[in-house]
Amino acid sequence: MQQRIFPFFSYLFHPVFIPIYATLFYLFSNHSYFVNNEKYLVLLQVSIITFLIPIMFFFLLRLTGKITSVMVPELSERKFPLVIQCFLLILLVRKSITLDRYPELHFFLLGALISTLIALILLFANKKASLHMMGLSALTFFVFGLSLHHNTQNIALIVFLVLMNGFVASSRLIMKAHTPKELIFGVLLGSIPQILLLFVWL
Repeated sequence: MQQRIFPFFSYLFHPVFIPIYATLFYLFSNHSYFVNNEKYLVLLQVSIITFLIPIMFFFLLRLTGKITSVMVPELSERKFPLVIQCFLLILLVRKSITLDRYPELHFFLLGALISTLIALILLFANKKASLHMMGLSALTFFVFGLSLHHNTQNIALIVFLVLMNGFVASSRLIMKAHTPKELIFGVLLGSIPQILLLFVWL
């Protein structure tokens, strides 16, 4: 039963979805002051750059045999997708989600870029971190920070995300995708840059 249920959480909180979840919360939470047209435009930009383009690269890499699974299990398979992700995040923070217009989301994506760069560097040292935990822990601290920033009550959502961290970690262990050490690396990689950047924009 566990092997049927828990993998669902790995797909639901796949790293490729995390920027979209963060953007949805940022744009559509109660404190949002953006008009609808701008919300949809920003969401479209983030979706194209962090989801559609990576998915296109995934199918290309899959066709050429560079990647065997959407979960990218092998260290050697992770390098090129992470390099692509770094360039796409740089494009996003420099051209679309700018500091002057969307400061909180800008710093979230900047933190994601820092986490991705460190994860990439670790790969060259033959160290693997859970990208699922990296993304989800970053999202959790972003929601927490944004709630503090705007003094809004999002306790239920924060508790839900904390629980999801546990479910996703359990999922990765059950699927034998990571060791506990790799999960801890992922949490640290995702959360520390977000916590440090909170002191800049909070």
